[in-house]
Amino acid sequence: MIELSGTKVALLVADGFEQVEFVDPKAALEKAGSTVEVISLEEGEVQGVNHGEKADRFPVDKVLSSSSEASYAALLLPGGVMNPDTLRAKPEVLNFVRLFFEHDKPVYAICHGPQILVSANVVRGRKMTGYHSIEADLRNAGAQWVDDSVVVDGNLVTSRNPDDLPDFCRAIVEHLADHLAAYR
Repeated sequence: MIELSGTKVALLVADGFEQVEFVDPKAALEKAGSTVEVISLEEGEVQGVNHGEKADRFPVDKVLSSSSEASYAALLLPGGVMNPDTLRAKPEVLNFVRLFFEHDKPVYAICHGPQILVSANVVRGRKMTGYHSIEADLRNAGAQWVDDSVVVDGNLVTSRNPDDLPDFCRAIVEHLADHLAAYR
């Protein structure tokens, strides 16, 4: 079994994230021993959705304005349509995301989550995937689109949609373990 104890992962969301893309990767990382902190723009709770319909609410562990990339080993960006649309419009979100790339830390994005990366201007030259409707966004931002369940390009791991969650969850746990081993 892969052991990630002692690592902290930032799970950055706003209301309207696809719930299963939040719950499953969070559970996989926690099962391997990581602490996953839910970070959002405001204190309180964030609203998940199941294919656009309101689902469960989840507590926010930290507000972005009091969070530092230096505290985390990796960043997880679930999709949903509203969630990335809200986050990508906030300069503080884009700065937070860029710092993970500048410090070569793992970034994991699924479904519409890569739209945040487009707005952060960190996809040019990257091989990646995402929900089929954002293919043009990724290509126009300079990414090489690949229609695979999971695409690994250096510190970036992307996935297409909830159907790919078993592959995505396995890949991010293995990727984080490999990344940590390389830097120990």
